[in-house]
Amino acid sequence: MAVLTAVFAALLHALTPFPAAAAGAGAPPGGAPADWTARPGGGAGDRDARPYVYLEGTPGTALQDRLAVTNSGRAPLTVRLRGDGRAGAWSRFAEDTVTVPPRTRAEVPLALTVPPAATPGDASGELVATGRGAEVRVPVRVRIGGPTLAALTVEDVEIAGGAIRYALVNRGNALLRPRLAVRVEGVFGTLLDRPERPLPLELAPGRRVERTEPWPDAPALDAVTVRLRVAAEGGARDEAEASETYVPVAPAAGGGLLLLGGVAALASRAYRKRRTGRGAPRPPEPSEPPEAGAPPGIGASHRGPDPDHRPLAQAGARP
Repeated sequence: MAVLTAVFAALLHALTPFPAAAAGAGAPPGGAPADWTARPGGGAGDRDARPYVYLEGTPGTALQDRLAVTNSGRAPLTVRLRGDGRAGAWSRFAEDTVTVPPRTRAEVPLALTVPPAATPGDASGELVATGRGAEVRVPVRVRIGGPTLAALTVEDVEIAGGAIRYALVNRGNALLRPRLAVRVEGVFGTLLDRPERPLPLELAPGRRVERTEPWPDAPALDAVTVRLRVAAEGGARDEAEASETYVPVAPAAGGGLLLLGGVAALASRAYRKRRTGRGAPRPPEPSEPPEAGAPPGIGASHRGPDPDHRPLAQAGARP
């Protein structure tokens, strides 16, 4: 019985999965740390945690918040704090380097000052905490008071390598979540029609993003026009298009020769028809009696060359 109990315990231990935290131990920078977290302060637990730091204020206002760092490990944790991005650069921590004791949660005060010349609208950035070879980024959003303007443009549309490349630019002062619709028209009809769908990005004011729309089924022989239509909240919308002609490289030479041959045949046929019409025999004209003193056999009709009886080889030649 003791042996059976030991075997059963060993099997149960082998089948029990390791905790998720252990799987993330030793994560490289940018990965989730195994034994510490950083998130917006104020929440008592995961259910109360905010997904990001959100602040509102007018230009020149100093806004207050906190960043919570929790050390669930058994050794002290030292983290470095900084801001990144537009709104992150406006942030200042009470301390740039913080040491958190084991199994302790520390909330670090931060102040975010909206520049006096900031444009009304939305600004975004990140609060970055780095420690134990890992990095955590906490999003920060700032709503700047004042009139907002939603403006979005789609630019530099081109077709290349089985894809459609384009750029999106936020020309306003509001944070935008663009939506895109794609339509491609060929000589014989519609080749591609993708209805409007949201893109997986948030476009901050003044930001430009280059994107690629896959199109693996581009035709081998056609003349196409690509039309992109983008839209976002606040009534922002824009359209742009690009054209491209697809001609196969190898068949193009033969097709071109056949086309030139057909054109040459038609031209030759038309020219032969023209020559046949010009060279048709005319009825003989009555000869006039020779003038006095003229040599025998030479009449008035042979005094000089008749322009209507020029050789065919000279027809159309310049005098």
